[in-house]
Amino acid sequence: MVAPGALRVVRCGGSALRGARAVYLLCASGDFVKVYSVSTEEILRLMGGHADLVTGIQLNPHNHMQLYSSSLDGTIKLWDFMDGIPIKTFTVGSQLLALYTPASAEDSVFVVIPKKGERDTFQLVSVKLTKGAGQDLEAKELSVVLDGVGASMKHIAFGREGEYVVSVKDVNLQVYFFKRKLLNRFSLSTLKTKGDNNFSCVVCHPTEDCIATGHADGKIRLWRNFHHRKEYTYSTLHWHHDIVMDLAFSMEGTRLLSGGVESVLVQWHNESSCQKDFLPRLGSPIEYISMSSDGALCCTLHTDNRISIINSNLRFSRSIQGLIKSRDVKTGLVVDPRTKALVLNGEPGHLQFYSLQTDQQLFSLDIVQRQYIHQAGLKQSDLVKVAFSAQGTWLATVEESEEVTDPELQLKLWFYNEETQSFKLNTRINTPHDNHITDMCFRDMDELEDDSLILVTTGRDCVFKVWVMVEDTDPEAQQSVSWSCDFVGSYHNYQATNCCFSEDGSLLAVSFEETVTVWDSLTWDLKCTFCHPPGNIRNICFGRLTCSKYLIGTTDYGLLCCWNLLTCALEWSAHLNIVVLQPDPLSEHIAAVSWLSKESSLFVFKPSEPRPIYIQRNLCKEKILLAAFVPRDEPEVISSEKCLWLRRSQLFFLTDTQELMTLSTKSLEERLTPSSKQLAVEESLPVTPFSLLLGKHRRQQAQEDTDLGKPVVHNKQEQASPAVKELLHTPAHVLPSASFLCTIFINSLLISKENKCAEEIADEVEMDSEKAEDDSDEEDVTEMEQEDTSPVELLGETTCKLSKSQEKELRKIRKTDYSWISAF
Repeated sequence: MVAPGALRVVRCGGSALRGARAVYLLCASGDFVKVYSVSTEEILRLMGGHADLVTGIQLNPHNHMQLYSSSLDGTIKLWDFMDGIPIKTFTVGSQLLALYTPASAEDSVFVVIPKKGERDTFQLVSVKLTKGAGQDLEAKELSVVLDGVGASMKHIAFGREGEYVVSVKDVNLQVYFFKRKLLNRFSLSTLKTKGDNNFSCVVCHPTEDCIATGHADGKIRLWRNFHHRKEYTYSTLHWHHDIVMDLAFSMEGTRLLSGGVESVLVQWHNESSCQKDFLPRLGSPIEYISMSSDGALCCTLHTDNRISIINSNLRFSRSIQGLIKSRDVKTGLVVDPRTKALVLNGEPGHLQFYSLQTDQQLFSLDIVQRQYIHQAGLKQSDLVKVAFSAQGTWLATVEESEEVTDPELQLKLWFYNEETQSFKLNTRINTPHDNHITDMCFRDMDELEDDSLILVTTGRDCVFKVWVMVEDTDPEAQQSVSWSCDFVGSYHNYQATNCCFSEDGSLLAVSFEETVTVWDSLTWDLKCTFCHPPGNIRNICFGRLTCSKYLIGTTDYGLLCCWNLLTCALEWSAHLNIVVLQPDPLSEHIAAVSWLSKESSLFVFKPSEPRPIYIQRNLCKEKILLAAFVPRDEPEVISSEKCLWLRRSQLFFLTDTQELMTLSTKSLEERLTPSSKQLAVEESLPVTPFSLLLGKHRRQQAQEDTDLGKPVVHNKQEQASPAVKELLHTPAHVLPSASFLCTIFINSLLISKENKCAEEIADEVEMDSEKAEDDSDEEDVTEMEQEDTSPVELLGETTCKLSKSQEKELRKIRKTDYSWISAF
């Protein structure tokens, strides 16, 4: 749980789904285990509890409704994944790099841990899971099975019925037999093989003594008779032209699946190279392959953070796409004003629109519109800059080749088509600048018409250009408007590096190396320049709302500067190595991320105040490269004054490992669940005769109360008892017996009055009742009944009136020892 008002850094996307093999539709992602739906492709459940990266997940072989997970935090958790409830937590104490749960080991699991005192050396150990009544247990009983194993989960496999375990590393293969306690080693270095024959993965046949190994040269070897060191045999299958990244046998063992960099799933039959089937064009290299427990489905996990679900007949079914990890996010983090999705580089030449609410990709837009060729050293075009207009109607993109000296540049303007619900290319401008484009931005003024919309680009050719829309005079043209250059500006032949508009769009700031220039956006006259700090300008932005008279800039010499536009002077400066400067579009706050001594720190401030309102040191372990404020659908209720800057917008940032993180006062489970899915229990229940009768009775009672002048309260929160909620939301198999719960449940329905004992309440009720009988005025009686409350209140119900006999009986009950019990 998160303490009230506290902020924590949570992974909200980009975590590699390939961190562990998928088990059915369960996969490890960052610090969490995600449960996906096959039919809807949505996240059904997000199980969090580990304090570090989850490195392995395996179904409990003795209960397929339970799941084991291991993590770098040194713990193994047993989950009821149907309800997302952790059952047990076993603390091992060492980093866990992989997890295995063979059915033959009843009370033990196998994990890969670092060998003490040695670097990059790992061991396969057996961990005995301690039995106990508590939820948190220690598992310190470890026994080493194999030394010198690989750290990847694909480097170890358990054989038929768990009789032996196989490990591969470099060119060596080890087979350890548990009953005979025999270890056989085999090495490919002694064989007459050509090329790189290092082992890349291993898998064992489910019913036979057969080992399949993948190799870096694209070959698959099937090992038999390995019980004897000198009499072993192997056969070779070869189709892949590069490394075999993973292998998997079907449940019955009649088929072998393999995948690699070709993005093709290969199915082998009867250990013959002639009998094989293919499922091509899966989009990206296959890194992991997993079979479902019933053999009906196969999952392939790809290097672009995507899961493909494939039927047993090798037909593609559907896919689940997470945040694509591009080689280099050159576009930065941009927010789509329409969908509030995060927009950044995706596949080569594509722009991905990533939903922060569902942690999935909405769609991908092909910008370059060229086939990407996977070939080292080949210079290809890629997307480098992106900008949206204020309403999201126009999208500007810049693509350039990888040539350093003479790049090929293209500026494209896209218009959003309401009918097709997608962007359509409007204008293509070849070579908009003579050198690389460094920045671009639209003039964000909501009140402006489309014909007044302008775009500014800056380049290393020492100029910035202003692009405007003009009407197309060609009668045969398919569109009525296009874009053309309206103005070209420069400053002393310096390279233009950054640009941004003020909030009202009247001023344009353009940085030229060490100088910041301010221009009038109507006449394009140079108004003033700022060149006080040493070093090239790294980032610039205008203040907003009450701070619109300020201009903020950072330099590569480690200075954060604030200039006053009215006095044209430096207002204040601070010595901070700011690498990210991001203003909030809905408030005056600006977030600045510094990087110093391998530590990222966050500073949130207002330009009008030199002191930050929020500081968080050591924000995350990785270096933060990009950040973006995403407006909330509704302002969030935040109790802490220091965190009020997160009320209207939420800050997301991307690390150098391309992990997408955020600061939140809510748990990630609450944040990932859209408000539309948080339905009331009554709305999700099926209609039954009893529910119809109950609803009719409630309507009649409400009508009677209305006729009598009684206030009718409709408050769903008052109608929800914590005890009832807990009983309904807790699985029955983990609840205590009904006899134990009965007394606690009945007591939980009673509410005690503060600072009053039970006898005082009963006396007050008796006096009020006698007074009501003596009063002859019927209206006064009605008013008294509305103001006074009964000694018994049922949570979730309105006040309950008692007769005299019932009140006397209540006084007898309350004379006994009574203490308030919070049942749950």
